[in-house]
Amino acid sequence: GLRSIPSLAQFRRLRYLWINNNKIQDLTFLTKNYYLTELYLNNNELTDISGALKHLCSLQILFLHNNELRKLGKTVKELKGMISLQTLNLFQNPLAYDPDYRLYVIYFLPSVQLLDRKLVTQRERESALHLYNPKRAWVMQSIAFGKRADTSLGTTVGSSRCTQPARRPIIPSVLKWFGNVQVMDVLCSFCRVPFEDPEDAVLVRATTRSLMEFSSVDWNKVATCQERRLKNKAEEPLEKLTVQFR
Repeated sequence: GLRSIPSLAQFRRLRYLWINNNKIQDLTFLTKNYYLTELYLNNNELTDISGALKHLCSLQILFLHNNELRKLGKTVKELKGMISLQTLNLFQNPLAYDPDYRLYVIYFLPSVQLLDRKLVTQRERESALHLYNPKRAWVMQSIAFGKRADTSLGTTVGSSRCTQPARRPIIPSVLKWFGNVQVMDVLCSFCRVPFEDPEDAVLVRATTRSLMEFSSVDWNKVATCQERRLKNKAEEPLEKLTVQFR
């Protein structure tokens, strides 16, 4: 039944705090507890946490469910500095009824792994990126690292909100004199050539990816030094296997 708590400043190294199942509306008593790693504020009467928790950068677990938090943007903004936050509960608050609530929290609080008692999946992270940063999602899809993107640069990314039309980059005329190989050789000089649109530079880079080549031989067919010296094994022509990666 507690409605208020006196300052806990004297407990500067306090790490775990359970004050759930009360009627607390104000969190100013936590202004000096920088070492908190677990904070349980669920089942209270909090309506706003702005300016009350952002200094708790060591928090790993934060329970705020079953309160009266209404403003999703202000609540998430207060938690953005918590780079160690892994477990977060916000359900049973009015803000949780926002149609994009879960994706919003996942995008702006990327360290959270368990949200409202459910694991954050890779698909949810991709959907959140497509929804709140479609331009970055489009670039990440068109420039693949470690794998080749199967979709073309002009295809739709994610939902209908996140589409990008196919565009032809405006490349300086000097680049038209070279073939594909020559263009790749002088790619390092592209950064010194101005583009009318920065996205054109991204498109040029995406269409001229570096080429890697790996070669290997069947070492079972290669004679050892001793065999060569004793001439007990006839030399066989080596077959070289070459694999190219773009």
